[in-house]
Amino acid sequence: MSFSVAIQTQDFDVSQALAALRQGDPRVGAVCSFVGTVRERNEGSSVSSMELEHYPGMTEKSIEAMMAQAQQRFDIYAAKVIHRVGLLQPLDQIVLVAVTSAHRGMSFQACEFLMDYLKTQAPFWKKEVTPAGARWVDARVSDDQALARWGIHAHNAD
Repeated sequence: MSFSVAIQTQDFDVSQALAALRQGDPRVGAVCSFVGTVRERNEGSSVSSMELEHYPGMTEKSIEAMMAQAQQRFDIYAAKVIHRVGLLQPLDQIVLVAVTSAHRGMSFQACEFLMDYLKTQAPFWKKEVTPAGARWVDARVSDDQALARWGIHAHNAD
């Protein structure tokens, strides 16, 4: 079983990542993936670029801990998270979450579980450049409903 996290500035090749994730494992009957991209608008403003920051080591450990939970909760064989940091433009890929299992149900659930965690709890910080200037925004989105579905308590609640 392969569970890996990569935090990187460079773009990623989705096909290559998915092929590597399932390579050599004949048990795999399903691969589920999610790719997030930079939007041109956020909170009602146009966004010309964004910069994501993280604490090296801390961010990876946090995501690895959530991947361990996904492995315990769902019957999955492998998972991969690639998350980009640094300066990004609209249309750029930000994140890939990919999961393998014998059947689609477990892959879908584990992929959604991991993405909900990344969106709401993972320690990333974001600066957006808008027509009004640069602004720091919390990269984590409060989504109590998504967290409650998984039995996770929000760490970034106001």
